[in-house]
Amino acid sequence: MTNKGKKNLHVKKTDRVVVIAGKDKGKIGNIKKVDLEKGRVIVEGANMVTKAQKPQPAAGIQGGLIKLEAPIDSSNVMIICPACEKATRVESKVVDGKKVRVCKKCGEQLDA
Repeated sequence: MTNKGKKNLHVKKTDRVVVIAGKDKGKIGNIKKVDLEKGRVIVEGANMVTKAQKPQPAAGIQGGLIKLEAPIDSSNVMIICPACEKATRVESKVVDGKKVRVCKKCGEQLDA
């Protein structure tokens, strides 16, 4: 099985991250969704866009303008280490035969 078109990202779902580039620079939130094919992530409360929604009476959906999060490139977010509470880069190490992510600043494991 090949990983054609898929990237290994430094972030995972539910990671706490800070946006480091773009209109929402400095915002902190959790990752809601990761798209491996495109290398993009959706962060709670960041990159909000307004979308026009048509009413769908059969589904019970009202029409109007709705606000939702748009994807951000994964290179524009940095993980916040739970131990040192700082935005950090991620290092991969093998511990007990398992590949884990490690904080570059304090050396603490990010994967539980």
